[in-house]
Amino acid sequence: MKNIVLSAVAVLAMSSFAVAGGDIAPVEEPVVVEPVVTDAGFYLGLGYGLLNIDATNPADPVGFDENFDEIMFQAGYKFNSYIAVEGRYWAGLDSTINDVTPYDMSVDAWGIYVKPMYPVTDAFDVYALLGYASSAASFSDAPDSDDQDGFSWGLGAAYSFTDNIAVFVDYVSLYDDQPNAPIDTTGYDAQIDTWNFGVTYQF
Repeated sequence: MKNIVLSAVAVLAMSSFAVAGGDIAPVEEPVVVEPVVTDAGFYLGLGYGLLNIDATNPADPVGFDENFDEIMFQAGYKFNSYIAVEGRYWAGLDSTINDVTPYDMSVDAWGIYVKPMYPVTDAFDVYALLGYASSAASFSDAPDSDDQDGFSWGLGAAYSFTDNIAVFVDYVSLYDDQPNAPIDTTGYDAQIDTWNFGVTYQF
């Protein structure tokens, strides 16, 4: 009788443990939500470079070829890693032209561009600039400026040190056509281009 009672107690204990164990749900690992990383955002840049004006005519062996130091300001919006829009302004520093009568000349320019980009690595990008630019040359001996505008393009590369700061170097062709007055346009071709080196900050 004593053995029967002990067996019954053991069965009840095991049944209670089984029922209690059945109420325990398996432990699930927490779901970790990764933050969405995007390159989109506004950016500003500051650069320094060399701006060149070259006007040539086969009938004029001398022509006009002058370099100007320039400071470049840029502002843009990056939609993703592959496309952005960007505006630029070049402020050319005065240069003394040693002609028959020496005079001072300065050149300012602005441009608006679509900027396709290709990320070669996480830190290194190559890009193109496609858009419209206008250049204005002013002379100390002439009250009116000489404006040249039209299609503009460029090529460049950028390297990012952090998520916000990058350095860049690029070439931009601001104008390549027959110049407007006051230069005699008969047979002349004018090229205005610039090399730039600078830094950008993305917000």
